[in-house]
Amino acid sequence: MVDTVEAKFTSSLQHILAELTRLDLLIRVQVWRLRQARDSDVNLSPFYIPEEEIDVILDKEMGAPPWATAPLPPELLQDIQERLTSMTAVIQQQKQATTIPLRLIELGKRFHLSLLDLDILLIALAPEIDLRYARLYAYLQDNVSQKHPSVNLTLSLLLPNLKDKLAAHQRFTANAPLRQHQLLHLITDPATPHPSWLDQGVTLDSRIVRYLLDGDEANGRLAPYLTLKKPTIELDNLLLPPHFAPRLTGLLQQENLILYFQGTYGVGKQTTAAALCQHIGQRLLVINGEQLLKSVKAEAFPNLVQLADREARLQGAALFWDGFDSLLADDKRPQRHAFFNMLANRPGITYLSGNQIWEPDHTLGLPSFFRIQFPRPSYEERHTLWTGMLAELEPAEAKSSANGTPPIDTEALATTFRFSAGQIHDSAQTARNLARWRNPDAPHLQESDLYTASRLHSNRKLAELAQKIEPHYKWDDIVLPADRIEQLRAICDQMKYRGRVYHQWGFDDKLAMGKGINALFAGPPGTGKTMSADIIAHELGLALYKIDLSSVVSKFIGETEKNLSRIFSEAETSNAILFFDEADALFGKRTEVRDSHDRYANLEISYLLQKMEEYDGVVILATNLHKNMDDAFRRRMHFIIEFPLPDETQRRRIWAQIWPVETPRSPDLDLDFIAQQVVVSGGNIRNIALAAAFLAAADGQTVTMPHLIKATQREYQKIGKLLSGQEFAAYEEEDE
Repeated sequence: MVDTVEAKFTSSLQHILAELTRLDLLIRVQVWRLRQARDSDVNLSPFYIPEEEIDVILDKEMGAPPWATAPLPPELLQDIQERLTSMTAVIQQQKQATTIPLRLIELGKRFHLSLLDLDILLIALAPEIDLRYARLYAYLQDNVSQKHPSVNLTLSLLLPNLKDKLAAHQRFTANAPLRQHQLLHLITDPATPHPSWLDQGVTLDSRIVRYLLDGDEANGRLAPYLTLKKPTIELDNLLLPPHFAPRLTGLLQQENLILYFQGTYGVGKQTTAAALCQHIGQRLLVINGEQLLKSVKAEAFPNLVQLADREARLQGAALFWDGFDSLLADDKRPQRHAFFNMLANRPGITYLSGNQIWEPDHTLGLPSFFRIQFPRPSYEERHTLWTGMLAELEPAEAKSSANGTPPIDTEALATTFRFSAGQIHDSAQTARNLARWRNPDAPHLQESDLYTASRLHSNRKLAELAQKIEPHYKWDDIVLPADRIEQLRAICDQMKYRGRVYHQWGFDDKLAMGKGINALFAGPPGTGKTMSADIIAHELGLALYKIDLSSVVSKFIGETEKNLSRIFSEAETSNAILFFDEADALFGKRTEVRDSHDRYANLEISYLLQKMEEYDGVVILATNLHKNMDDAFRRRMHFIIEFPLPDETQRRRIWAQIWPVETPRSPDLDLDFIAQQVVVSGGNIRNIALAAAFLAAADGQTVTMPHLIKATQREYQKIGKLLSGQEFAAYEEEDE
């Protein structure tokens, strides 16, 4: 009776059991009828079909189940109908009084299921709760091996006549919600490879079984690529452009929506999506789309895309697909097609995240689509982020020099590393770990830890395209004319104080491009061009990448631009100094256009100059052809520094500095003589000194003048320079 049951459901499982009790009555009735029908059946042989069975088959109404020949007595039929009506009314009252989410009802809402769909699910669910239903289904189907309800049995239990059953066939088609979202599956007996469609078994997907029984574990194939988040962050606490929050919350009013958050790593795309979910009381399901695309075979991808959509619906979460732009590659067309099919049918809000600019074609049939570009934080924002992060890690360190070390210069960090908020957070945490590794007992954070960590978190993909050089030279290591040293220091100063000049003093609004530094280092080999780039990188605390332009320039038209584009695209987030060596391969004096190759050669030069102007860091070109470069090219350089061959005084300084203190040298080593007689570059001097050291080591003695002379002769031979024979005559006479 209605007044003997609880007024409401206290759990989702309690509701499912009540619904199964209602279906259990239907099953009991049909079992009783089948028993009556079998009692009146003739004894049929399993080896042939006798005449009597043919008569039974012919007399049967089309589509009628096996128990149809045993109708219910009128009084029993009335009793059953009353009981079903009463049970349905009680369940309905309890559902209305229940305040907690009931998972069967939620499943219907999230996948737009009909009441018939829900009853089909319950019939398939019954054997997962109580195995006796598997035996009952086998009995009703007259097949002990068929323990899952067939399509025919399911429809026969739920629908009374053939017309309703035929109309309900569509609930089992591939495009119907039950199968489209993989809530249930149709299975066949291996012994019957091509069964009738009605004879296929109906089984509930294991993830749906777990969901209905209060389980939240995701599908095993999808689990490695997803993260479920319950956001707590609020939009007001995010560092976003002023107009972002009101516009985004306004868009949330739409029923179906795709928001493509476009920008580099760490600019707040996922955090903003989480804050929007928090704003409307929703969870966020994050899919690592790029990793998923790389890890699974192309033919398996469409299924996993559907599972991701299903999981988001089951969790009542918005879907956040990270790495969306990896699907835009030319060779990912099938996967992209499957993904867009899912998006076109997905309700609610879907967030896409990527770096690449993209807008959809109208033929895709997508719901409302908005691309929102997330900018990198400005200098002031980076300064605020660094200050806040350091105050959070070590409050005392951000404000004073309590334990003897200088306070950390957050202005310099904000200027040097053009980081996103995520990169600043990651770098600060890595710096903290470096400090702990250095001194576990007193992990005091130092500025060098932050610079080391920041270089580690710069884009490491650039190392695949260029040679990374670990800076180690200092100003005392190089010998150049004073005015050249002054120019090199000016490059460093422009980088150090760019935040003040561009942002605090307002020059950022005056310049559209060209806010980086383009420098040309011209001079013979070995005169200090690479060492100078090394010193600048060391001074600024930046990574240095060396690119050999001769390997970038391609004989195939258009390939050079592609190679350069990849380098600068990766360098955007590397915060590195780009050192283009062998610029002669591209930067000869631009010639008159005589054929298509001349035209494309000039286009390559123009393209590189364009990318250099767009780049916000330091780009250094090294060349031997300074005099051959045209005026248009020279005007685009912020610095042009000529590296001359050293004079005698400079060579003497280089000879004095080249020797490590640990190297044993003879007291009579005449560096004045060698500096006067050997007219070579600093690079050649380094080679001679190293070769002399190896000769001395082989002789088991200190470095002497004969070692230096022999090493010099070999170096001259290597560079194709002739000795007159008189350079070392004085020492040769002494030896005699």
